[in-house]
Amino acid sequence: MPTLFVTGANRGIGREIVKQYSEDGWRVIAACREPALADLTCETVELDVADGASVETLAHSLGGTPIDLLWNNAGIYPDKGLSLEQLNYDDWLETMNVNALAPIRLATALADNVAASDKKLMAFTSSSMASIGLNEPGGYGYRSSKAALNMAVTCLTHDMKPKGIACALIDPGWVVTDMGGEGADIDAQTSVSGMKQVLDGFTLDKTGAYLTYQGDRHPW
Repeated sequence: MPTLFVTGANRGIGREIVKQYSEDGWRVIAACREPALADLTCETVELDVADGASVETLAHSLGGTPIDLLWNNAGIYPDKGLSLEQLNYDDWLETMNVNALAPIRLATALADNVAASDKKLMAFTSSSMASIGLNEPGGYGYRSSKAALNMAVTCLTHDMKPKGIACALIDPGWVVTDMGGEGADIDAQTSVSGMKQVLDGFTLDKTGAYLTYQGDRHPW
């Protein structure tokens, strides 16, 4: 039985990831700050991805547990809808910490667990808003944090490849969630089904690719 470890599992895309992988027979370890997934088949762990001590405690508790797929999904978007004049720079720093630094911190902490598995895959929830080529107005903090994540993961590939670990950057699309809003293009089930199919076929030779939930390449 393969094992998935996913962050940001309480709601939206993360919750749907838990649901679909558990239905497929995976062992799912769902991480969030306040676990509330009693209605789903999974193991829950409390984790604050932005807190180094919390990550260290988690890694210690997992020991040598093999993790076939580590999915860094947790993210925040506090500057949604804000103009340049409304930006809160403390919030921007927190966004960078959660969206860009935390995934690399967790990937580093659990690299040996992933290397000990059969599938050896790390996934990182990115966004079309990370693309400089597709840039539009607004979203300073969120866009820059996801662009930073993209760069950090391309750096990470060089350290993970010798371990046999592939890293995938994947855009879930504009999804109807608390973050995406009711006017988004697709529901979480469609998004996760697509991303799951992409990851099912993801191999080491594709490491570092920046893909849509439909498997198309994004412009950087």
